[in-house]
Amino acid sequence: MPLKNSRFHLIAFIIVVIWGITFISTKKLLFAGLSPEDIFLYRFILAYIGIWFFGRNKLFADSLKDELIFIMLGITGGSAYFLSENYALHFIQASDVSLIVCAAPLMTAFLSHLFLKNERLSRRLIIGSLMALIGVAFVVYNGKFILKLNPIGNVLSLLAALSWAFYTIMMKRLSARYPVSMITRKVFFYGLLTVLPVFLFRPLNTDWQLLSQPVIFLNLIFLGIVASLFCYFFWNIALKNLGAIQTTNYVYNVPIITLIASALLLNEIITVFAVIGMLMILSGVIWAERGK
Repeated sequence: MPLKNSRFHLIAFIIVVIWGITFISTKKLLFAGLSPEDIFLYRFILAYIGIWFFGRNKLFADSLKDELIFIMLGITGGSAYFLSENYALHFIQASDVSLIVCAAPLMTAFLSHLFLKNERLSRRLIIGSLMALIGVAFVVYNGKFILKLNPIGNVLSLLAALSWAFYTIMMKRLSARYPVSMITRKVFFYGLLTVLPVFLFRPLNTDWQLLSQPVIFLNLIFLGIVASLFCYFFWNIALKNLGAIQTTNYVYNVPIITLIASALLLNEIITVFAVIGMLMILSGVIWAERGK
């Protein structure tokens, strides 16, 4: 690993650590009575307000085509990704959703091979990715292999994974021509804009007394400022410098962080199966990295 890229690998790792903890934050907010749309709206509003402090870039892209790509970034990396993932939880278990969504790096690898000239597939990359994905299965089920199939939930989870894969590809293309702060701001803006039609069918019910509770307010701040504003911004920087495949492979580590955080904060038990899964994920990612 070149020394000049070490800091970007560290950035990607720190981000997946934070994203691994967001599951617990989101879970607390859902239990408190907030809907998936509410959580997404509040966290992206906070992120959009905060991104203006990073720099005041021009409002529009250089061409209509690029502006349309920015809209797609807001959908694939924002509204479509979060809504499909969160609504999948209504139909299948969270562990099943986690497993399917973690197929995003593998999807990204194949899409990168098709659309990005400098991203190449290799046998080691494919084997390493599959090894990591199997490791994810061990971690998310944690010794309790109960797979409840539901076509709607499975399709929604796959849509979430596919959305993130396309977000990665499009982000990589635009990052060479636009500042990261502008791209991130556009993602938040169009993510908010494209989620608004959902509230025509399920009106937003803002309970200020609920939102003012410290546990709710602090979790929203964490999701909006830390997990969205800072993580999206620095993730896009890592993506720009490491490439689509290398950066997205770090997503495989999210279940590991979630499991460890759940054990520490929710007193959940880590089984031997989970430990085996962790080792498989780490080995698979290393193997895939060498294949790159």
